[in-house]
Amino acid sequence: MDNSDGAAIDMALLAELGRATLRRCGLWAFVAMLLGFLMFLGFSAVAAASESTTFDAANKLYYEGKFAEASSAYDKLIQSGQRSAALYFNLGNAYFKSGQIGRAIACYRQAQLLTPRDPDVRANLQFARNQVQGPTLPTTTWQRWLGRLSLNEWTLLAAAGLWLFLLLLAMIQWRPSLAGPLRNGALALGLATLVLCSCLGAMIYENHSDRIVIAVAPEAVVRMGPLDTAPNAFTVHDGAELRVIDRRDDWLQVTTGPQRIGWVQREQVIVPGV
Repeated sequence: MDNSDGAAIDMALLAELGRATLRRCGLWAFVAMLLGFLMFLGFSAVAAASESTTFDAANKLYYEGKFAEASSAYDKLIQSGQRSAALYFNLGNAYFKSGQIGRAIACYRQAQLLTPRDPDVRANLQFARNQVQGPTLPTTTWQRWLGRLSLNEWTLLAAAGLWLFLLLLAMIQWRPSLAGPLRNGALALGLATLVLCSCLGAMIYENHSDRIVIAVAPEAVVRMGPLDTAPNAFTVHDGAELRVIDRRDDWLQVTTGPQRIGWVQREQVIVPGV
């Protein structure tokens, strides 16, 4: 047998060894991926169990009347990345029971964003707002209407309207004979989608920015300028909701209406959800 035959055999052997190695590596890679997935599930289950235990412990503190300790426990869950309507609702209850109306309102607002039609959340938010003394930002009819749906629900409606509108346009292009019957429907759907997208934008603008702050000091003095020596414009109390107009260093220019505009220190207010 000449050298060329030996070389061909060697190459065949090397190819077979390579394929066998790849098969083994593929098997090991699959095993490694499976083990990694199982470990991920295990860690997730442990984390969920730990969070559930912490939540139950916070609830126990609340029912024992230890409202300050309960609010601290709920807040730790939120700081760890947990977000749920029940968590914000319970934290709001704990803050309210401990006399922190502003922080309670901030939590109820967050819970309402997640479950806008929950009667308990809406009732507690309104009850807390009724306890606020002095000037506060009124809730407009437009805001109440927007608040009937959550951000996710507005997003789904706007996306569904947009896709249906594009589908109708595609059908008109695909079947010109249907252009007449579908044109009016496409126009109406386009206008409806525009309205839905506008509502979605307004929802994001109103509730997912720092345009609204809530007083958490017993008495927060709103001054006529961003200085401690500036004259008093008016005073707001714990729980007052204020709209932010401008910012300057450690001061916020806020208003509760056309007749009340002034500057308040940042440390006397909080942004809902932060």
